[in-house]
Amino acid sequence: MSGPLLKVENLVKHYPLGGGFLKKAGPVVRAVEDVSFTLDAGETFCIVGESGCGKSTVARLLMRLTEPTDGRVLLEGTDIAGLRKDELHEWRRRMQMVFQDPYSSLNPRLNAGQIITEPVENFERLSRKMREALAAELLQKVGMSPAMMHRLPSELSGGQRQRLGIARALSLNPSIIIADEAVSALDVSVQAQILNLLMNLQEQMGIAFVFISHDLSVVAHIGHRVAVMYLGRIVELASCEALFAKPIHPYTEALIAAAPVPDPTQVRLEVSVKGEVPSPINPPSGCAFHPRCPLAVERCRIDVPPLVPMADGRVVACHVRAPIAEAPAQMAAEARALVLSRP
Repeated sequence: MSGPLLKVENLVKHYPLGGGFLKKAGPVVRAVEDVSFTLDAGETFCIVGESGCGKSTVARLLMRLTEPTDGRVLLEGTDIAGLRKDELHEWRRRMQMVFQDPYSSLNPRLNAGQIITEPVENFERLSRKMREALAAELLQKVGMSPAMMHRLPSELSGGQRQRLGIARALSLNPSIIIADEAVSALDVSVQAQILNLLMNLQEQMGIAFVFISHDLSVVAHIGHRVAVMYLGRIVELASCEALFAKPIHPYTEALIAAAPVPDPTQVRLEVSVKGEVPSPINPPSGCAFHPRCPLAVERCRIDVPPLVPMADGRVVACHVRAPIAEAPAQMAAEARALVLSRP
């Protein structure tokens, strides 16, 4: 197909608080605000940010596990955000998810073989021999012995359970796998094994990944492009190489500066960021990062900065680092077009 495999346009998710029948609507949690990006076949698109910035909400919106307040999610050109549940069923096999907790995301009453084949049986009936053959093939593909198909999740290690979750996601031969903090609950050595497994599967099968993480070292290892989120919005989107070589947005600088570095002799960025992340119920006016930003000016307190294209192909939302001299609406439209175009 021509064009991106996945195209996300102006995605919004608000969670209402309070209110009720015949009551005035209460405040809302602004979990995701105007998020747009694309994903190409065979690409790994990473989303990073602090806890509560909206990363996991974006993942659930892409899967339609949560209904969006506004915006579109185009999978192979079809807006799955607008499909009825009966229409959505067939599209679900094209996009699967690997969850953060490799234990609670698996049915403890099913053995490994049943867990792997259960998604397939939602679409077609399999004989016992077909189920066992499929389970054995996918267990081998994720580096496990076929003999483990009769084991329960409680009989597997954390790394084995996450491999099982990946095998389950692969069972429907999806075009996209969304990995939501898929290695954060694992030991460092096991993390490396799972990351290498995902990269090998991508090379062999051409799978695209939306990889969500707060660990920048993981993102630098596996990602092609990365979007940095703050309080529900994308503040910078760039290739991994460009982002880590020279972050532009002050928040991106702060994230990279805060990441631990194994080499004590390495020169690190020093960025002073004060305070805590504001509440998504009552976000600051203008740029949401301005109460913590060392570069904030008066305009930052008033106007929400649009995403602006930079010379190296990235887009940045910052009045100071990416100023708009004139025609803000036109520049914002150009930035959005750049975000939604092939890199």
